[in-house]
Amino acid sequence: MDHRTEDVLDAVGPRLRALRRDRGITLADLAATTGVSESTLSRLESGQRRATLELLLPLASTYGVPLDDLVGAPRTGDPRIHLKPIHRFGMTFIPLSRRPGGIQAFKMIIPARPEPLEPTPQTHDGFEWLYVLNGHLRLVVGERDITLPPGEAAEFDTSLPHWLGSADGGVVELLILFGMQGMRAHVRAEAQRHAHEESS
Repeated sequence: MDHRTEDVLDAVGPRLRALRRDRGITLADLAATTGVSESTLSRLESGQRRATLELLLPLASTYGVPLDDLVGAPRTGDPRIHLKPIHRFGMTFIPLSRRPGGIQAFKMIIPARPEPLEPTPQTHDGFEWLYVLNGHLRLVVGERDITLPPGEAAEFDTSLPHWLGSADGGVVELLILFGMQGMRAHVRAEAQRHAHEESS
């Protein structure tokens, strides 16, 4: 193995640790998501275990970043972003940002269904801003249950119970900016203002 390859592999561990901490994910959470044991992940981050494709692929999928970002591969100079959709919870997430940590951008597609789903609110650390491109989004945050048509935006603390779905069973497309706590997107939510006016 030449020195350049060794240097690249040596840098993977610290990069993985920084990425996990930026996302606020524990080793236990990461092990549960990837199927890789905590001890293996710990040794990988500390440099005691060499990175292999078998280990890096589930990590890249979990973090929603290109494999090249995990190994620090140089950019090719091609300005195109090769989007790799992520399918979770019956929805499609298309990463629009490549930089680990910080605010992450996604295009989210909620597929059409014969009958709209019943809300199943979730909570997690972070803050979310969204903008509806097409369709009618049903947004449940805490006690609020609102419908957003195309062109409306909302922002909320994801530590509150929240759920996103189609209001009428049709396809919904939206842009999402997600950041960890303290990284609130500085965009006024028109939908929140309307909701406040309706409740006052």
